[in-house]
Amino acid sequence: MRETLRRTERALEQLGAAALLSLASYLFIGVVLLTLVLTLTVVGAGVLPETVLMLRRMAGFKRRRVALWTGSAIPEAYVPLTGTLGRRVRAGVTDPATYRDLRWLGLHFVYGWLLLYVALPVFIVGMLVDGVWCGLLGRRAVVLPLVARIADLEAAWSGALLRASPEAERAARLSERVEELTVTRAGAVAAHGAELRRIERDLHDGTQARLVAMSMRVGLARRAFDKDPEAARKLLADAQDQADEALTELRHVVRGIHPPILTDRGLVGAVRALAASSGLDVSVRAEGVDEGPRAPAAVEAAAYFVIAEALTNAAKHSGAEKASVELSRGGAVLRISVRDEGRGGADDAGGSGLLGMRRRVAALDGTVEVVSPVGGPTVIEVELPCVW
Repeated sequence: MRETLRRTERALEQLGAAALLSLASYLFIGVVLLTLVLTLTVVGAGVLPETVLMLRRMAGFKRRRVALWTGSAIPEAYVPLTGTLGRRVRAGVTDPATYRDLRWLGLHFVYGWLLLYVALPVFIVGMLVDGVWCGLLGRRAVVLPLVARIADLEAAWSGALLRASPEAERAARLSERVEELTVTRAGAVAAHGAELRRIERDLHDGTQARLVAMSMRVGLARRAFDKDPEAARKLLADAQDQADEALTELRHVVRGIHPPILTDRGLVGAVRALAASSGLDVSVRAEGVDEGPRAPAAVEAAAYFVIAEALTNAAKHSGAEKASVELSRGGAVLRISVRDEGRGGADDAGGSGLLGMRRRVAALDGTVEVVSPVGGPTVIEVELPCVW
């Protein structure tokens, strides 16, 4: 009986929310009519996209209520209202989901409050009948479960009215995918531009300056060779030192583009070298990554730089002494997990390189998940699509 009463209480709550939304539907119908009049006058056409957005929010609220009751989500399938006013108006008018939501709005105004009115007498009768039937005779409740069935009916009707057709769902997913790829491309272009500026800065401030200094010393040595051979030898020695330093900086720049250690030792070997030079006690575990064919060079480079950035952040900001790196290969995905036992609290706005990490991974259509509560630990989970 207690379980029946709890479910009946939830059903009444569901039906009560539906009745309140039905009242809101009644009020919103007036907004829809006003929007139609303003749109026909052309001057008030800008109201239409906002009205469509309000309608979508109401329908979204109902979808969440239905999912809460049934345990099954109802996916949305909307055309995005973006761009110029004319484009947003056309999207709102031509989107089949707008008319689907309007149909639900009109019908829900009728059955939303009506089913609550049906359920209330059933609840009162059920409390009397089942109170005696269950309390005195110890039998299973008979009337009260009907309230839950009425709530099931209301959820089924709303779900059927709000559920998009398979074609609309595919079109919506495609539209979302296009938006996602647009954002990803913008991030990749920004990351690429930042990388080019970094390389240009490193070459200009480091290698180029040393090569200019070396050229000047060689020129001075040529002039001084006949008059002062000892000074010329000293200048040539300085020029050789400048050449060695320029070569070192060039290797550093090259490593920033694609580390040669990846080509020589593979991803697992390169990560172990990173771990050994990170300044932390880092354990590395790899499952299946170094077996079979190697991942594409772009995937290996992205994984290497993500791990390098994560270990650098841990060494600089976390205060941790230990960290762990896990690499695994599953199907068409390369999974990376970097964990440190530091103070936590990492976020994208904190200047910890997480934004650049996300952009690098997003450029390959991968995902990054950062869990870093205050007090630690910090765990960075990365998945990179990969064709082995």
